[in-house]
Amino acid sequence: MPWSTPFDDPITLRGGGRLVTLQQAADHVMALPENVQHEAHWQIAVENLINAAETGGGWLMFARIAMMRALNADGNGK
Repeated sequence: MPWSTPFDDPITLRGGGRLVTLQQAADHVMALPENVQHEAHWQIAVENLINAAETGGGWLMFARIAMMRALNADGNGK
């Protein structure tokens, strides 16, 4: 599944932006400070994004859920 694959429902960020694709979600994580990227909830989100890109199927839903949980865990849903 390509990184340009869209989520079934975009992820709305607190600042008004949206993450529509796997690539946008990955870019969002990579834009976070490095110490934040290494927090467990962000690592789980990254693992799920990679699984979705490599495997497809239900992993797309898991990647979306993991991203939403990470965004809500530390307030970085900007």
